[in-house]
Amino acid sequence: MSRTSPQRTLTTCCAMHTLHDGLSDVSYVLLPILAQAFNLSLAQVGIIRSAHRASMALFQTPAGLIAERLGARNLLAFGTGCAGLAFIALGQSAGFAAILLALFCAGFGSAFQHPLCSTLISHAYPGDGRRAALGTYNFFGDVGKFAFGGAVSLLFVAGVPWQLPVTVFGSLALAGALSILLLLHETAGRGSQHAAAPSGGGRTRAGWGIRNRQGFTALCLIEIIDGSTRTGFLTFVAFLMIAKNLPAGWAALSVPLILIGGMAGKLACGFLAERIGIIRTVVITEVATGIGILLMLVLPDVAAYLLLPLIGVALNGTSSVLYATIGDLVEPHRLPRVFGLFYTINSVCGLIVPIAFGLIGDAFGVTTSIALIGMLAFATLPLCLMLKPALRAANV
Repeated sequence: MSRTSPQRTLTTCCAMHTLHDGLSDVSYVLLPILAQAFNLSLAQVGIIRSAHRASMALFQTPAGLIAERLGARNLLAFGTGCAGLAFIALGQSAGFAAILLALFCAGFGSAFQHPLCSTLISHAYPGDGRRAALGTYNFFGDVGKFAFGGAVSLLFVAGVPWQLPVTVFGSLALAGALSILLLLHETAGRGSQHAAAPSGGGRTRAGWGIRNRQGFTALCLIEIIDGSTRTGFLTFVAFLMIAKNLPAGWAALSVPLILIGGMAGKLACGFLAERIGIIRTVVITEVATGIGILLMLVLPDVAAYLLLPLIGVALNGTSSVLYATIGDLVEPHRLPRVFGLFYTINSVCGLIVPIAFGLIGDAFGVTTSIALIGMLAFATLPLCLMLKPALRAANV
């Protein structure tokens, strides 16, 4: 049986992260355009965004469980192909229901990517290189978000219909599915091998292989709050800028501006965590996120616009630290299912939060929604105290 080199595994997974996160987050840029084209309410906008997250929430954990038996390569190619077909269908949508169905199917396809790629990389880099490899992988997710979102925003400003880039992105995903089959030669055997034997000759822990339940619970709760803050802000920031009297096309550029900072944050926060510690890094990024979002409400339009990349550094940087910490709290042979669970938690946040804050925005205004999102970030601080003993026990 041939085995894919660690470098090729990392390169292929980074490319798939670029593709899938680009497909996922380009919907943030599409939302104000779709709202105007189909006369959608803020609640309907939230439901559309949640459709993608709902399917990811349903299928990420099963994807991890199946991968422990069947391996990751074929499942990853299958999911990527499904996402591509869904985006091609989205380009032909003519109303709210069709958009909802297309994004649900796109979410199903993308549900395979995060847990399977994270597991492939963790198995390819089981030692000290794991944090750097996963940090690189996370960075390329933001590359996709910026590249896809930025391209669509510029095309909108130039007057190109939204259907054209959506169809092109779907075709790229189909090509990506084929590239997985060509580049990743590792098959089910490797996944089964990891499932069968824990590393280091230690005894197998039953169930999910979680070494410290209190620490892992704290990590999950921090991820819930961090993911809710990020999803809520990215969903409605363009509407806040429109309320500040920016044109819709320029307001749609808000998300790419945030993602510029987010790309830097993914890399910088990984290095920062190595230097000053995980807990201190999370505290710094969450406080900076909350303060930055609240400042958006009081600053004038141009100043608020220029603040967006700085907010992005903290808003997206925390996730890179959290994902890299999973391997410190979980047995290696259970990584597929735990990565699936962790990404499912993130997807559930993406399912509930846009609807909740959309309803609040419809009732009390988008400014109130953004204010609540900013204050939510500070709720992570007491949870950091809960996580600290587990990291100390793991010698992190």
